[in-house]
Amino acid sequence: MTGSRRRGWKAALTGTMAGSLVVLLGACGVVDTDDDRRAAEELAEKHFPGQLKAIGARTLFPGSGGSEVTFAVTDDRDAVVRLRIDTDKAEEGTCDRKDCVPVLAEAVKRGRQQAEDFRTLKGAFDDCGYEVVALGPTGIPPYVVAELTNATVTKVLGEIGECVQRWVTASGADSTLARAQASYVNVVSPAVADRRDRGKESWPAVMRLTRSDLLASLTKQAYFSASYEIEAGRVDTTGSARAVRPFRESQKFGDTVQNAVKEQLRATYPRVVMSTYQWIWRLEPGRVDRQTGYVLFCPEPDERGRCVNSDDAALVTTDEHGNPVGKVRLVHDVREGTGMLRLPPY
Repeated sequence: MTGSRRRGWKAALTGTMAGSLVVLLGACGVVDTDDDRRAAEELAEKHFPGQLKAIGARTLFPGSGGSEVTFAVTDDRDAVVRLRIDTDKAEEGTCDRKDCVPVLAEAVKRGRQQAEDFRTLKGAFDDCGYEVVALGPTGIPPYVVAELTNATVTKVLGEIGECVQRWVTASGADSTLARAQASYVNVVSPAVADRRDRGKESWPAVMRLTRSDLLASLTKQAYFSASYEIEAGRVDTTGSARAVRPFRESQKFGDTVQNAVKEQLRATYPRVVMSTYQWIWRLEPGRVDRQTGYVLFCPEPDERGRCVNSDDAALVTTDEHGNPVGKVRLVHDVREGTGMLRLPPY
């Protein structure tokens, strides 16, 4: 077969396969969301006349059939309602495999409550000078903007802690937040926040601030997660924080500290093997260039040369790259049999 004929045959085959795939996907109703959106709009107008306006739809393929249709709420510019609906013949009129009417009613109720919760959160943080620029997929945690340095970290964490106290108080003593043991706030740098995918101002606030592309634009570089303990509605506003790194950067940090600790442990345990498990690393008070956490190890490897169900740990303080700073403290008997870790607090 000549080169030109071979290329022609491959192109024909590719075109046939691509055409078949389009026909197959079209027959399954997984590419075109028009029918699902039309059915959702009819449902909304029948049961919530004049209250909902469809503003988007996305296919749920390949995870499942049908589409997720997004509505704005006409009398609440912050609220967004998301309805999963499938008009395929096998499941006609079902929403997320359930009868559509109660599913839509619950989605509207949830959307309105999320908008109310957002306004409570936003008001609390606005009052203490921190703009909420994003929300986690469920509406928490909030993302705020601040530059954390050794000179500012104590002050900023304290100010954000005051915001959390305002948020807890405004939410009410019976709220889920007030009854929680802790609350979390993610802190991104101004440089990262300035480049974020802001979306359209016309979109409902909860939709705009929970978008996956917005969160991706804020978390593609390292950021900080601040945590605040709550007891009986009172917040420990001092807080603590940890660095959250992108996957590759986190792996590099883990490899650095594990390899460094392994070298130190070899003097006592010549056959030591490190666990790849990564514990949470917390910033040292008043520092962003020092963090402390545990690494797990086994004095002797198992029969496969690995460290599994380690009962030994090393408490380590490192710089921002994972290089140990100061002494390494060993802690033994840190696991209940082969089960849960019970590492001492630090």
